[in-house]
Amino acid sequence: MSSITCNRHPLPNLHAPRRRTPFSPQTHFPLPRVGFTIFPEVHASAWDEKPYEILLTGKISYLDEQDVVTFLDPPKELIPLDPISYNPAAYLWKKIEDIPEERRLRLLRLLNPRLISRAWEIAGTRYDDPKFAKKIASNVLRKEDGQMPLEFYNCRTSGGPWPIAWMNFFKKAIFCSDDGSTYGRFISGSIVGQLVNSFSPLYFVVNQLKEVMSTEQPCDLAYEFGDGLFSLHQYPQGFPRPVKHPYPFDDQVVIYIRHVGPGVLVGQAWQEGKELEQLPQKLCGEILMVKDHSAS
Repeated sequence: MSSITCNRHPLPNLHAPRRRTPFSPQTHFPLPRVGFTIFPEVHASAWDEKPYEILLTGKISYLDEQDVVTFLDPPKELIPLDPISYNPAAYLWKKIEDIPEERRLRLLRLLNPRLISRAWEIAGTRYDDPKFAKKIASNVLRKEDGQMPLEFYNCRTSGGPWPIAWMNFFKKAIFCSDDGSTYGRFISGSIVGQLVNSFSPLYFVVNQLKEVMSTEQPCDLAYEFGDGLFSLHQYPQGFPRPVKHPYPFDDQVVIYIRHVGPGVLVGQAWQEGKELEQLPQKLCGEILMVKDHSAS
């Protein structure tokens, strides 16, 4: 009997490598992340304690930060759950909460203007849950004995028309004055912005507000710029005294604020106008604000 030789070729791998994502490619969205490799390291701070992956460029990509980006901009092949079955704002809040305080500032680089606008939309679903609507990202209006430490935030927007084109990246300071009110100030790092900082500081008063006047959409706070001539007798050391705001900030500019997550806010700026017949218009794109814990 002659022997029969069978040349067996290995079957091709029919299963493509599974894409790393916290969401199911089927119907479940969101789901807990599974199948990630956690690289053991010598943990010097909370920065190193979170799962991450090393990109081909050698840079480290932290997965908790990427969760926020993916949720705001999910790939088309992912099918999200019906928003009725869960609260998107609550999920986004939890994902931001998972990021250590010292790394939340990285969201300013990871979220482009389109995703910042998306964060404003998702934050609006927070008001659908009466209990969750009470959660706040900052205690700016909760002062003990009229005292509140100076807080700094780093901010990003998509800019706007020429008078405010320098506002792509800037800082925000929040402080309490001796009159019991909470005030703030925008501080720019650009050359044009530094001139504004010195000669026309952009102060505003912080008030609790439940609705954007122009759209009747819900919000938490309002930064009201007025004409800039606030009667501030006490303000942080090194801050210039208030003077009349330059245009357009003297034209009833209000920035409406929504809480997004711990130490993270998103704002929508409106130029509402001093004239009765003047129609309100958006001053710039939505503004992402992240607390700088190292500076507070």
